[in-house]
Amino acid sequence: MKAINQNVFLFLFSLFSLVVFAQPKNEAILGTVKGTVIDSNLKQPIPYATIVVNDSSKKIISGGITTEGGTFVIADIPKGTYTLQVQFIGYTTYTQEIQITKQNSHLNLGTILLKEQVESLDDVTIVAERTTIEQKIDRKVINVGKDLTTTGGSAAEIMNNIPSVNVDQDGNIALRGNENVRILIDGKPTNISASQLLKQIPSSSIKKIELITNPSAKYNPEGMSGIINIVLHKNSNIGFNGNINMGLKVRKNARFNSNIDLNYRSGKINVYGSYGANASKSKNYGFVYKENDNTRQDFLINDNNKSHLLKVGVDYYINDKNTLSVYTNQNIYDGKTNVDTEINFLSAPENNIAQILRNNGDNTSASYNLDFKHDFEKEGHNIELEIDYNDYEGESNDAFSFNNRGGYVDTIDNDRQNTTINLDYVNPLSETTKLELGYEARIRRTDNQYASTFFPSSKYEYDRNIHFLYATYGSTFEKWAYQIGARVESYEVEATLNENKVFEDDYITVYPSAFISYTPGEKNSYQISYSRRVDRPGLNQVNPIREWSTPRITSLGNPSLDPQFTNSIEANYTRRLNKGSITGGVFYRLVNDEISQTLIKNPEVEDGQILTFANFDNNSAYGIELSSNYRPAKWWNFNASFDLYSQTQKGIVDGKQKEVDAAIYSIRMNNNFKVSKDLTFQLFGFYRGDQEGIQFKTKPFYFVNAGARYNIMKGKGTLSFNYNDVFNTMRFRFEGEDPYRQNGAFKAETQTIFVGMSYRFGGGKNRKVSRKRRDDNEKSGGGLL
Repeated sequence: MKAINQNVFLFLFSLFSLVVFAQPKNEAILGTVKGTVIDSNLKQPIPYATIVVNDSSKKIISGGITTEGGTFVIADIPKGTYTLQVQFIGYTTYTQEIQITKQNSHLNLGTILLKEQVESLDDVTIVAERTTIEQKIDRKVINVGKDLTTTGGSAAEIMNNIPSVNVDQDGNIALRGNENVRILIDGKPTNISASQLLKQIPSSSIKKIELITNPSAKYNPEGMSGIINIVLHKNSNIGFNGNINMGLKVRKNARFNSNIDLNYRSGKINVYGSYGANASKSKNYGFVYKENDNTRQDFLINDNNKSHLLKVGVDYYINDKNTLSVYTNQNIYDGKTNVDTEINFLSAPENNIAQILRNNGDNTSASYNLDFKHDFEKEGHNIELEIDYNDYEGESNDAFSFNNRGGYVDTIDNDRQNTTINLDYVNPLSETTKLELGYEARIRRTDNQYASTFFPSSKYEYDRNIHFLYATYGSTFEKWAYQIGARVESYEVEATLNENKVFEDDYITVYPSAFISYTPGEKNSYQISYSRRVDRPGLNQVNPIREWSTPRITSLGNPSLDPQFTNSIEANYTRRLNKGSITGGVFYRLVNDEISQTLIKNPEVEDGQILTFANFDNNSAYGIELSSNYRPAKWWNFNASFDLYSQTQKGIVDGKQKEVDAAIYSIRMNNNFKVSKDLTFQLFGFYRGDQEGIQFKTKPFYFVNAGARYNIMKGKGTLSFNYNDVFNTMRFRFEGEDPYRQNGAFKAETQTIFVGMSYRFGGGKNRKVSRKRRDDNEKSGGGLL
C-alpha cells in the first residue's frame, strides 16, 4: 500500500511540476485579455459566465469561462480587431471591441458589469421544464426540472433518474455502484438515515442535486464513493412571493405530497420559509428460499408513513461588508409498519412458523444554523463563521407474536446530537491565485436504549469528536487552472455497552487532494482530480443492539468495525454542442478494509443467520460514465447516460477466502416531446444489469415511466400526470451460496399513477444572497476552479 501511495504522489508531483513550470510561447503577435465579471446590482462576481472573442465575420477566435471569483484570462489572441462578448443566462449580453497590437498586446478590461434581463426575471423563479446537467470542476450538478418533480412523491423516486445513482428496494442509495455515500441537505449532515430521509423529502422541494465524487481538502472526507448534496428551494425575490405544489400518487394505496414556499424581501431583510408534507401507504412483498433445509420465507410488508418538513430563515444584510443569516429545519416523522412473515418447511409443513410484527416509530429532527460573513476591501477576500446544531429524538416500538400466540415487545429510544463549527478564510492573493484556510469541528453524541419484555435490556452510547485543519491553494494561467490542498484530521471515538467500553480509537491522518483543469475554448473542458477519503462506520453499522429480526434472520451492527480508506483519481471531459452537451468521465479507486454487509451463521438459532457488517480485504474499482443533453429538434430533447463499473472484492466468508470480479452497468434515457407551447409529453427508461457481490448476485431489472405536463394560467401553473413503471417490471431479485445456498425476490408497489399541480404567485426581482453553503461548497467548488 505504501508503494502505491508513493507512486500516486510521484505521479501527481510530476504532473504539477510540468504544469507549474510550463511557459507560454513567446510570440509578439499573440495577445491576452483579462477582466472580472460582476453583477451590476449585487456587486458580486458571476462564476461560469461565457467569454467569446469573435472576428469581423463573427467567427469565434477564442473564448473561455469565468472562475468562481468572476475573473477570466483569454490568451493566444492573434493581432487584430475583435468583438468580445460576455454571456450568462438571465443577463444582458455585454459587448466590447478590443484591439490587439504589438504595442498593446495585453489588455486588462477591469470590471465588467452585467445587468439582469428584465424580460427574463419572472422566468428565473419558475422551475425549469427540463432537467439539466452541469459538469463543474469537482462535481456534477443536476438542476431538477419539472420532468423529474412530476415523476412522483419523494426524493427516493427522483434518485433513480439521476446518472450514477441507484436506489434499491429498501431505499439504500448507491453512487457509482457503492453504498458508502454521504448524504447532505443544503450542504449539512443529518441525523436521519439516508433511506428514511429520501422518503421524507417531497420531490417538489428539491432545487438541485450535486454529485461530488472527489471533494477538495476544504470539505469533509467522509464517503468512499463521494457526496450527494440535495439543495432545497430557497426563494430570495424582492417583495412577497411564493409557490405551492400538490401531488397524489395512487394504485392500491394513495400517497399524497405537498409543498409551499413563501418569501418576503424588503431592504436589508429577507425572510423565507417552506413547508412540505408526505402521507403514504405502500405494500412490499417478497420471499427467500433456502435449499439446505428446503424452506421458504414469505414476507408481506405494509407501510403507513407521514412526514412534515419545515424550513424558516432570515438573511440580514447589515451593510455591504457584513451578512448575518439564520435558519432552522424541522422534520417530524410518524410511521407504522406491519410485517407478516411465514416460514414454510416444504418437507415438513407441521413445523411452519408465522411471525407478525407491528411497528410504531416516530422521530423528530431539528437543525439550527447561524452564519456570519465579513467581506474585506479586496474583492473575494472574506472570513466566515458557521455554527450548525442538529438534535434527533426517535422512538420505535416493535410488538412480535408467533403463530397467533403471545410474543414480546421491543422498545428502542434513540437520541443523537450533532454540532458542527466551521471557520473559513479566503484570500485572493492576486487575480489568478487564491489561498483558503480553515478549521472544522464535528462533535457527535449518541444514546441508544433498548428494552424488551423477553430479552435483557441494554444501553449503547457512541461519542465521536473530529477536528480538522485545512489549506488549499489554487491558480489559473492562460487556459489552465490547478488547485492543491490537504486536510489534517484528529479523530476520537468511544463506544460503551451497558457502561462497559466495547470500542475505542483515536488517530491523526492527512487527506490530500488535487485538481487540474484545461479549457481551450468555450466548447471543450478537461479535468483531472485526486483525493483521499475515509468511510467511518455509521451508527447502524456498529450498534450491537438488534435492529430487526425474523425467526431465521437477525440484523445488528458490529462494534469492532474499522474505518475504510479510499484513494480515488478521475478524469472528465465536457463537449458543448450547438444543441446540447456531452460529458464523459473515467475513475479508479482503491479501498483498504472495505466495510460491507455480510450474512453469517447464527450459533444460537438452528439454520439462523445474522445480517451484520464486516471489514473485507482491499477492493479496487474503475468505471466509465457517459451522459448527454441534446435537442435533435425544437419539439424533442433528451438526457441519456451510460455507467459501467468494474470492481474486485476480497474477503473471508464463512471461514473461506473469496475473491469476486464483477462488472455493473446501467442505462438511462429521459425524453421530452413538446407538442405545443403548453403541452409536453415525457418518456423515461432505465435498465440495470446484474451485479455480483462477494456473497450475493442481484439480477437485472428495468422500468419505463410515461407522463405529460400542461402549463396553465399563463405559465404560472402546471398540471402533471405520470404513469410509473408502465410494465410493472421493477423488482429486486438475488441468489447466493454463502453461508447457505439461497435465492429470493422482493417487489414494491411501483406501478402507480401520479397527478399533480403547481402554482407560482407574487413576483419581483431575483437577488439571491451569495452566502456559501458549507459542504455545499459544495456551492463553489473551492479555489479558483
